[in-house]
Amino acid sequence: MYQAVQQFLDDWAQESSLTSKVLSALTDASLTQAVTETKGRKLGELAWHLATSVTGMLGAGGVQVDGPGFNAPTPTRAQEIADGYRKVSDAAVSALKAQWTDGKLSEPLLLFGRINTTYGGLLVMIVRHQIHHRGQMTILMRQAGLVPPGVYGPNEEESAAMRAGH
Repeated sequence: MYQAVQQFLDDWAQESSLTSKVLSALTDASLTQAVTETKGRKLGELAWHLATSVTGMLGAGGVQVDGPGFNAPTPTRAQEIADGYRKVSDAAVSALKAQWTDGKLSEPLLLFGRINTTYGGLLVMIVRHQIHHRGQMTILMRQAGLVPPGVYGPNEEESAAMRAGH
């Protein structure tokens, strides 16, 4: 649990950077990749969900963030998704700095009318949500023929290059 807004902001700087790294590896053609033909979100929908969930989840905690909400239509260009995510991530940082204090983090919050947490718990949830969906995206990227970048360490191709001394 975060005790200070700055703790979250430090964590968010790393996690949003990693999410941006993954989003930047998408191509327009890859956005239509789904888990199966009939199930699951497409890669583009999942990527856009990461952007819109920042405003949606923080909005549920009363933070006004300039950016698209949960129902914003999914862009058809990968660059638009990556740019949109970076903009909303930066806007979230500015909004939290301006709108919340450290004391707010320990206050109780009923999130989405059904989840008992605190404002600090909401921030933990936002980070975990990013990590969860980012992992799903890397699998869909492989299915789409892309090489996802290493996130918390090198990917298979990066490891092979290191072993080969490149």
